Amino acid sequence: MEQLIYAEETTRARVPLPLNIIGMNNIAPAIIQYGTESQKATLLPRMLRADDIWCQGMSEPEAGSDLASLRTRAVRDGDDFVVSGQKIWTSLGHRADWCQLFVRTDPDAPKHKGISCFIVDMSSPGIEARPLVTLNGAADFAEVFFNDVRVPAGALLGPLNKGWHVATTTLSFERAGAARLYAEMQLRLTDLAADLAVNCGTGTGSLDEPSVLQRLGELDLRIKNLEVLCQRSISAGMHGGDPFATASLAKTVWGEIGKDLAALAFDTVDAGSAAQKWDEFRLTSHALTIAGGTTQINKNITAQRVLGLPRS
Repeated sequence: MEQLIYAEETTRARVPLPLNIIGMNNIAPAIIQYGTESQKATLLPRMLRADDIWCQGMSEPEAGSDLASLRTRAVRDGDDFVVSGQKIWTSLGHRADWCQLFVRTDPDAPKHKGISCFIVDMSSPGIEARPLVTLNGAADFAEVFFNDVRVPAGALLGPLNKGWHVATTTLSFERAGAARLYAEMQLRLTDLAADLAVNCGTGTGSLDEPSVLQRLGELDLRIKNLEVLCQRSISAGMHGGDPFATASLAKTVWGEIGKDLAALAFDTVDAGSAAQKWDEFRLTSHALTIAGGTTQINKNITAQRVLGLPRS
């Protein structure tokens, strides 16, 4: 909860996100819960100081939101595992020092039960990371190739073939972390209202239109609802509950708010420097419904684990 409050206040003060946000927000909780004492002592202090940058090796060309269908394999060879496969849409994959890598270690087990998690040094021989340029011109993602990469058995995070538990822990904190960005959405909504207020009262400004005021009000209410969802997710984790389902719901709401906020800006902001800012956000906003689990996957999680609906 303290981290949530800290994130709220730093966002409102327009403090940039930490350089190592993926490591601190998503991966550190998994290391704290599943790591050995040696792993904790070695990795966590350097992560906190941003001495090391981290990425997550999850999505693959044939396994995006359906993470359990991953095909990257790790085969035991003496004191090492030999990793072969490909990851894609890996945030900071071409800049990271370490990777929390999910691989298949038992190809004969059911897909959720044959996965393991390793901590991999990204400077290891056989790793190639290629940056991917996205629609907004940024290169924040990479495709990463693992060509017979030797990983020490001691780099296993959590029990062998039990990596799905590590994955759900990681995703819970990632999605709760995404949901905490409701403060960012509130800030963006405030900025949009300020941009639209320039011509207010002239009869030509967007804020003179009741429909625009209604859309702004609806977004404000949705952001407040998102705040409650985020707090519920954090509270569930603190009191032994299941934060994963609520975090998935919050992630869904966050992505849809971002998309609708960008659409409102596109419809209402006149040409100029403000329009350029919102055009960039509009291009980025589509990714909010995909990164960290697509809206469709998260809706399935909500249906099954919150509403108790059957899988089919």
